[in-house]
Amino acid sequence: MMHGAAAQTPGGAATAGAAPAGVGDARRAWQNWTMNCQGCHRVDGTGSAGTAPGLAGTVAKFVRVSGGREYLGRVPGVATSPLSNADLAEVVNWMLWRFDKEHLPSTFQPFTAAEIGQLRTQPLRLEASQMRNDLLRKADESGPP
Repeated sequence: MMHGAAAQTPGGAATAGAAPAGVGDARRAWQNWTMNCQGCHRVDGTGSAGTAPGLAGTVAKFVRVSGGREYLGRVPGVATSPLSNADLAEVVNWMLWRFDKEHLPSTFQPFTAAEIGQLRTQPLRLEASQMRNDLLRKADESGPP
């Protein structure tokens, strides 16, 4: 786990300063994360009990299983975010890379603004927690990326 200033800057997550696929500006993505997501998911992505699930070490598992990609675009915090579709797609792509790049499949295609815009029209509500558990179980059963 990273602590201090390195954990709070995009440079702390990148080597050689390269932005991940689907992230045009890592600093902007980090700023949007800081202002819109980290309050519940915490600076290190470990989440807040009863409020927001942890992302660290698990979030990229969703893009490895059927329905997982859609889940990420429909979870309440994403679907109801005040961010534009483009900024939100960038944050989701950054988040996958920042908190769980070891589980990102080599075939990962970044989220686009159009995809996020379509997914967030059908936000998950009470079913989000059960769906998360089912998708993570499927991902764990499928093995490493």
